[in-house]
Amino acid sequence: MYTLIYKPYGMLSQFSREGDKPTLADLPFAFPKDVYPVGRLDADSEGLLLLTSDKTLNHRLLNPKFQHMRTYYVQVEGDLTEEACRRLSEGVTISVDGKSYHTLPARARRMAEPPLPPRDPPIRYRAAIPTSWLSITLHEGKNRQVRKMTAAVGFPTLRLVRWAIENFTAEGMQPGDVRELSKPEMITGLKLA
Repeated sequence: MYTLIYKPYGMLSQFSREGDKPTLADLPFAFPKDVYPVGRLDADSEGLLLLTSDKTLNHRLLNPKFQHMRTYYVQVEGDLTEEACRRLSEGVTISVDGKSYHTLPARARRMAEPPLPPRDPPIRYRAAIPTSWLSITLHEGKNRQVRKMTAAVGFPTLRLVRWAIENFTAEGMQPGDVRELSKPEMITGLKLA
């Protein structure tokens, strides 16, 4: 089984309960017991998440040597500069598991506010503090990496949406939407052929 979901803000990227947070089991879809998310989005992030029962695909997407691309739309606090985008593109030093880690080169650019579904609850609006939008494409996935990267260049993340996984995008999806895919669609969308 191959499924794309638009994980809502506040939901855990797992089926098992942990406190009172909603989980993937709360989505209006009957997932088979052997389906698992490939990768994660923390509860404070939203957007595309791939679920599958295909262990070979799962291994390929989680193994760093295969480097699949993921694009995030990020709302940051402040007026994002070209210098910050350049630094993000070249890689920045963040902390991973208590150790210093220099991120791999990425594609980072400032962008106009994207047409995303409203977030529930919305981002707190503060008239005196501007916000900016950034598109960043990575082919690695350390824990909370994008948030750590934007903080490292002085622009804390306010909203984080995984917009694309390789050729798949969240275009036309709303939080909680589930889209089943065929194996050929998955192979083409993830550029595995």
